[in-house]
Amino acid sequence: MNENTLCCFQSPACVLCQQTDDCPEKYGEKRTYKEYNLTVHYYCLLMSSGIWQRGEEDEGVHGFLINDIRKEVTRAAKLTCNICKKKGASIGCVAPKCKRSYHFPCGVQRECIFQFMENFGSYCWEHRPVQKLPSGESRGSSQCTICLEFVERIPLYNVLKSPCCKNAWFHRDCLQYQALSAGIFFFRCTVCNNKDKFQNEMLRMGIHIPEKDASWELEENAYQDLLQRYQHCDARTCLCKNGRDYSKPDSKWEIKRCQCCGSCGTHLACSPMQSWEENWECMECRSIFAKSGYYQNQKKRSLTNSEKIDVTGRLLEEPSPKCPRQSPGSQHSFHLRQLRIQKREASNILRELKSQINTKTTRLNINRDDIWSSALKGFRGRNFNPANTMEIKFTNCKDKTETYTFHGSKHEFFQLLMLHLKISSLFEGSSSKNLSLDSQAIKENLYYEAGKMIAVSLVHGGPPPGFFSKTLFNCLAYGPENVKPTEEDVADSDVAQTINMIKSSRTLAHLQSTISDCYEYLTVTGCLRPMTTLSDKDMLVNDILIYHVIKRVLSPFESFRQGLKTLGVLEKLQSHPDAFSSILCHKPERLSAKILGDLFTIHCVSNLNREKGVDFWMGYLQDVEGGESAATLEDILVFATGTSSIPPIGFEPEPSVEFMYIKYPVGNRQPNCLQLPITKTYEQFKNKMDFAISSTLRL
Repeated sequence: MNENTLCCFQSPACVLCQQTDDCPEKYGEKRTYKEYNLTVHYYCLLMSSGIWQRGEEDEGVHGFLINDIRKEVTRAAKLTCNICKKKGASIGCVAPKCKRSYHFPCGVQRECIFQFMENFGSYCWEHRPVQKLPSGESRGSSQCTICLEFVERIPLYNVLKSPCCKNAWFHRDCLQYQALSAGIFFFRCTVCNNKDKFQNEMLRMGIHIPEKDASWELEENAYQDLLQRYQHCDARTCLCKNGRDYSKPDSKWEIKRCQCCGSCGTHLACSPMQSWEENWECMECRSIFAKSGYYQNQKKRSLTNSEKIDVTGRLLEEPSPKCPRQSPGSQHSFHLRQLRIQKREASNILRELKSQINTKTTRLNINRDDIWSSALKGFRGRNFNPANTMEIKFTNCKDKTETYTFHGSKHEFFQLLMLHLKISSLFEGSSSKNLSLDSQAIKENLYYEAGKMIAVSLVHGGPPPGFFSKTLFNCLAYGPENVKPTEEDVADSDVAQTINMIKSSRTLAHLQSTISDCYEYLTVTGCLRPMTTLSDKDMLVNDILIYHVIKRVLSPFESFRQGLKTLGVLEKLQSHPDAFSSILCHKPERLSAKILGDLFTIHCVSNLNREKGVDFWMGYLQDVEGGESAATLEDILVFATGTSSIPPIGFEPEPSVEFMYIKYPVGNRQPNCLQLPITKTYEQFKNKMDFAISSTLRL
C-alpha cells in the first residue's frame, strides 16, 4: 500500500468494533485508508473469525485484502455481541459447542483470551485457558519481576506465572508491555532467560509477541555512547596549556590511552614515552602486572632472547611490546570497568536521593562510650526527621559536649554506628552477615531502626555497612522467596553440624539413622520428610537452609526491610541491585596513592610553586603507600576530611589541597580542605606532614 493512501481523520471508528480508541498496546495499530474509506484496528482484524490473510504482506492491510475485509464487516453485522449486546461481533469463541461472539475491545474488558499464534483462536471468559498452581506450592504474595510491585501468587487473568521458574510471577499488563518492547527476539523469562518455553506459554495465555526487533535496537544512535573514546590526560602533572581534555592528532598533545583498560590516558608530552610507537599502561594496570610477576617474566624473556644490556651491565628499559595483552590485562580491564561503572552508578543514585535533604538542622548529641543507645535515642526523637540536615555533637562519658568539634563528626558518627551494627546481636556470621533472630530486638523494633540507620548513613554521606551477605542482599533486592541460601550462610554450629551429618550419609540406612537422631529438630522446623532414596537428602538440606536462613528470620527481615525504605533507599536498591551490591556487600576500596591523588583538587597561591608543590604532595603519597612514613593513607584522609574511607556518595564539597605560606599543615579547618605549607625541600615537606598528622590524630 502506497504511503500517500494513508490519512488520519478526526477519531474515525474501527469498521469491526465501531470504537474510536487509538491504543496500540490494547487494540493494535489503528490505521485509516482514505482511498477505501476504511479504518481498522490491527488486532480486530487478526482475531476476526471469518477472514484470513490471502495476500502478500504489502497487499491490502497487512495481507488482508480489502474485499475480504468488507465481506467480514458484512458477516459481523449480523452477529450480536454477548457482552455489549450491539451488532458487529466479528470474533467467536473457538471452544466446541460455544456460540458466544464479541468485539475485540469487549473481549478484552471481559477478560477473554486471544492467542496471537497459529490460527489466532479466541476463548471466551468461560472457556479460556488457565494456569494451574502445582500441588504443594504455597500461596501468598510475591513480586512481579518486571515492575517489582507485589502480586498475589494465584493464577488469574491479570496474574501470570512463569512456566520455567517456580517463583516468577507477573502482571499481565507488565508482560504485554515488555513483549511489545522486546519483540520476538528478546522477549524471555526475566529470571532464567528461557525463551522457547516461556514464549510458548505466554502466547497460549494471550500475550502478543510482535515479530520485530527490540525497540531499543531501533532507536537512532542508541549505542552512540559506546563509540566514544576516552579523551582525558590523567598524568600527575598535565603540561598542556589547553587543558587535560585537549587532544591534537599526530602531535605531542595527542592523548594516548592505556593499552590494557583504555579508561586512562595521557598526552605524549606529559608521559615518559619518547615516541608514539611505544605502548603505555596506567598506574593501576602496571601495579596489577607488577604484583602478578608479569614484568619480571617479561624481563627474563627479553634478556634470554635479545640480551640487551648496556655497558654498565644494567638491563635496558624497553617500552612495552606492541602486541596486544593477553588474558591478565583483558580480565583486569573488564573487572575494573565493571567496578567503576557500578560505583559511579551507586554514587549518582545516592546523590539523587540526597536532593530530598532540606536545610533544616537536626542536632544529635552522641556519646562515644555508648554509641548505640545515644544514636537510638536521637533517631527515635520526636523532632528527628531523616530529611533534615544532620549535625553531630560528641559527648564524653560525663555527658559534657566536647569543646572541639571538627567537620568530620558526622562521618565519624556513622562510621562508629556501622561498626557497632556489624558486631551487634542483630546480625550473625563472620565477615558476610545475615540477620539473626533476637526476640528482644524484635520486641524493641531494633531491626527497623537498624535498616533506617543504614539508609540515613548512605544518603547523608556516611559509610555503607559493607558486611551484607549475598543471600541477605538478594532477599532485599529480589524477595526472600526467590533466593536459595548456601551452607556458608549458616552461623549456628549445631545446625551446620546437622547439615554436614545429613550430607555425609553414604547409604539410605545411614541417612535414616541420622534423620532419627535429628528427629526433634526436624519436627520443630517443619523439615521432617520421609527418606525413600539417598538423593532425598539434598532436598532435606535445602529445606533446612531455607528455614534457618530465611523463614526463621522473616519477622526481623520485614522490619529491617521497612527501615531501609527510609528516604527511598530500598526502592533504588531493588531498581539498581548491581550498583548497591558493590557498596553493601563489599568493604570500601583500599586507598592507594593514585586514588588520593585523583581525589584532591589542587590549588596554589602562585603558578611558580604549583609544580613543586604537586610533586612534593604526590611524592609524599607514594612514600606513605610504600611504608616510608609513620602515617598511613587512611590517616591523611582522616586528617583532611574526618573519615578514613571514601563514602559511596562521595564528598561534598570535593576534597582540595591548598598550598599556602604557612608553617605547618592544617587539616579540615574548612570542610574537606587540606592546607599545606610551601617548602624549599621535599624533606622539610615530609617532616612537617608527618608531625602535623601524628600530632592531630593523637590529640
